[in-house]
Amino acid sequence: MARLENLNLSQQVTNELGKAIIVGDYSTETGLPTEAKLCEVYGISRTAVREAVKMLAAKGLISSRPRQGIRVESAENWNLYDTSVLKWLLESSPSLYVLKEFLQVRLAIEPQAAALAARKADKAAIADIANALQKMQIAAEEPDGVMHESDLAFHTAILFASGNRFFYQLRDFICTALRVSIQHTTPAKGNKKAIAEEHFKVYNAIVNGDAERAKNMMTYMIDEAMAFIEKEIADKEAAQ
Repeated sequence: MARLENLNLSQQVTNELGKAIIVGDYSTETGLPTEAKLCEVYGISRTAVREAVKMLAAKGLISSRPRQGIRVESAENWNLYDTSVLKWLLESSPSLYVLKEFLQVRLAIEPQAAALAARKADKAAIADIANALQKMQIAAEEPDGVMHESDLAFHTAILFASGNRFFYQLRDFICTALRVSIQHTTPAKGNKKAIAEEHFKVYNAIVNGDAERAKNMMTYMIDEAMAFIEKEIADKEAAQ
């Protein structure tokens, strides 16, 4: 492997090793190479390797104990809310299955966030939702318009408008997976105007203070995305 020359060597090694653990190149059975071997492979110092080990340990991918050395942790111990871990998972081959689990999380959170936003009726927060929606609608009218970023902003704004700090703390987690989810569901729907219209219905319910409708419309939108992902999974499994 070519030697890493970026100043942030530890971060690069963390990224390389993290992805390798996620895809199974290193496992609980095989473990990681020795510290000396990692220094040799990446052409970096022991200090940089140790910093990378600390980062991976913080993400739950490995553990380092006295007299036991570095151990790769089993998947159930990984911190899936860490955006790097989630990104590596989504880049791996079972990404559709990860997306399905992610959508299940969204179903548990976002409809309730939309309902809370409707009840709270914070004008400034709702204005942010409206701004994101307007950008989606403009992109929908343009042949080459891209609405991914405004779509993310829409959902993030709703989390904030809910007034629930725990929901809003999940914004990076939700945006990380939503970026990948949108790439699957938008082409499947094939109609940007229809997508913008669905988001408008959620917004309209929020701005009118209709918590139940806001909840139902958000649920419908995520359920629809779930149907696309489940079809992709079924097609993939049928082809194997």
